[in-house]
Amino acid sequence: MDAIGLRPVLEQMARELAGHGYYVLVPNLFYRHGPAPVVELPEYIGEDDRPAVFGRLMPLVEEHTTDRALRDADAYLKFLTAQPEVSAGPVAAIGYCMGAVLATRTAAAHPDQVAAVAGFHPGFLVTDAPDSPHRLVHSLGAEVHFGFAENDLPPEAMKELNQALDAAGVDYTTEIYPGTVHGFTMSDTSAFNPSALQHHWDRLLPLLDRTLTKG
Repeated sequence: MDAIGLRPVLEQMARELAGHGYYVLVPNLFYRHGPAPVVELPEYIGEDDRPAVFGRLMPLVEEHTTDRALRDADAYLKFLTAQPEVSAGPVAAIGYCMGAVLATRTAAAHPDQVAAVAGFHPGFLVTDAPDSPHRLVHSLGAEVHFGFAENDLPPEAMKELNQALDAAGVDYTTEIYPGTVHGFTMSDTSAFNPSALQHHWDRLLPLLDRTLTKG
């Protein structure tokens, strides 16, 4: 999920993936604060709505520490792979916005299990922190695609990310989706870009087809 949280648009995207033969788990990452939606959300998040919505959400994002994220990822993977409908074999970690960071962390912590990582309009992949996601890519066993909005990552940070992936020998693509702003896949926000959403499916589905077993 992105920072806005579990809501109908993510359920629609999960159903789209499931329609291609995949078992999809979309956890409420803010579950410690209650059932989704954890904060009240408008049906459509326009530019005028964003300050108030993110004012309520950012404390939840900040409380979702790396330690919590990794403990949760362990639980999600154990649950997922125990389901009788799930085929034996690897899984993918897919994330939007902050979810791209969490997908990368999950894959780095479970390199023998996560065969694909996809992140769209990601935030904070390259930071000064010792555990910045770009410093973890040497642990990946996954093929990676990151699809960025035009304003997601400064050129020097993109260069640093690509250099880290190259040095780690990761099979990857990083791409800036033209004419986009952060959040471009989310149809319930003013950032939505229909052609970029389709481009995201055009990148994501072949990645999953190459790396996963359909159940």
